[in-house]
Amino acid sequence: MFERIRSTLSSLAQNWAMTQRVYRALPLEVAGFFLLAAVVVAVPVGIFLNWITAILIAIPAGLLAGTFWFSRRAMKAAYSQIEGQPGAAAAVIQSLRGGNWQVTPAVAVNKNQDMVSRVVGKPGVILVSEGPSSRVVHMLANERKRTARWLPEIPIYEIQVGDGEDQIGLTTLQKALNKLPRNLRGGEITEVRRRLDALGNAATSMPIPKGPMPTSARQVRRQRGA
Repeated sequence: MFERIRSTLSSLAQNWAMTQRVYRALPLEVAGFFLLAAVVVAVPVGIFLNWITAILIAIPAGLLAGTFWFSRRAMKAAYSQIEGQPGAAAAVIQSLRGGNWQVTPAVAVNKNQDMVSRVVGKPGVILVSEGPSSRVVHMLANERKRTARWLPEIPIYEIQVGDGEDQIGLTTLQKALNKLPRNLRGGEITEVRRRLDALGNAATSMPIPKGPMPTSARQVRRQRGA
């Protein structure tokens, strides 16, 4: 039990240090959210009930608000550290909770280290590219054709991650995935993944970025590898 607590505190300290390197005013921001939430909760409770109850309720409310803001900052800081690295999009998807996303990084890679990763989930097959649109459009088209030959009945979607027109950033990748329609069930996802395993990937020399990738308050308390 004590070992688990020590590990949790160590992960929290690492995430805090990583986040503060990006956001220097992090302590003031978290303290501000704590005080704001505590005051908003304490004042009406204190007026209509009593101040002891107000304090007992305000402290957890403040902690919740501070933790929420810390988690948001930690997520953005983690994204900023890997943004631009080959495989960053695959690392983000692998860190997501829920959705049953199964990721095969770098199924296609070119000499510029632009790549396409394949994601299997409830929507079907999602091809996620990283790199300028002018270079990845052809890669996506080829991978779509190759995938469709094996799974002609499964929906295939394309998402381009980048800073160009019609592309999305790492911070909005989860939202884009969640907006896709749900076409497959759990057993069907496993079957699709099994059939696609034969296609292989080009990731043997292209590892995805490693490091903390917190996406929620719970994950901020526990460092996750990509």
